[in-house]
Amino acid sequence: MPEDIIIADRPRHQLTTRIWHWVNALCLLILLMSGLTIFNAHPRLYWGEYGANDDYAWMAVGSSRTQAYLRLGDTRIDTTGVLGNWQDSEGRTQTWAFPGWATIPSTYSLADGRRWHFFFAWIFSIGLTLFMFRSLWNRHIQRDLHMRKEEWRPAHIWRSFGDHLRLSEIRQSSTKAYNVIQKLSYIGVIFVLLPLMVFTGLAMSPAMDANWPLLTDVFGGRQSARSVHFLSAFLLVLFFLIHILMVLLSGPITQVKAMLTGGQGRGTV
Repeated sequence: MPEDIIIADRPRHQLTTRIWHWVNALCLLILLMSGLTIFNAHPRLYWGEYGANDDYAWMAVGSSRTQAYLRLGDTRIDTTGVLGNWQDSEGRTQTWAFPGWATIPSTYSLADGRRWHFFFAWIFSIGLTLFMFRSLWNRHIQRDLHMRKEEWRPAHIWRSFGDHLRLSEIRQSSTKAYNVIQKLSYIGVIFVLLPLMVFTGLAMSPAMDANWPLLTDVFGGRQSARSVHFLSAFLLVLFFLIHILMVLLSGPITQVKAMLTGGQGRGTV
């Protein structure tokens, strides 16, 4: 069984990892909020190449001055007061899908939402590319995220999942190497969800569609790419909420300090 050891001359988080973590956190927050502004322009999601009000949407937010709903397939959920029909800070009823506190800008402006979104999308994409190359160069991926042969066994994954639910194990996680659940989560986010956000974003661009239609075809059309983009964003929000919960349970001061200063390195032998 591998044993954790302290590696005094190596921080737990490399400088490039810390810089990317905080830049990425800012980018993803602004991209999410400005993306919701763009979504508000047409709060319906489709599969395929085309999507208009008369086409069937697998997800839609409907609104009026008196009520609102979220429809998922054939299931309709009343969202009056939350989505599609809500009151602003001056008590006025608004009928955009997502409320102003969740969007950038807080007032509806599709043009401004796009400017925020596209500017930070460039920062996010360049940062992700540099982080991947740097992480391969300094062996962060091979050292901290590589899955050993025995870690792929279902029994090992199940045991690690059970450990991840125990508060005593969570509190000690900051002093140990990443367990298999953490590795799978970070691998899924860094190498699947984040690149998926970039490529589906490019696939929705009319210029990219005109010049490189193969990228749009890979996702089954621009509307399918938009749906995958939205679902990936939802999974990133879910990851963020679980990540914050784990930080709070394992000791927020220690964890935040380690992500600012690097912390003390750990490894396995």
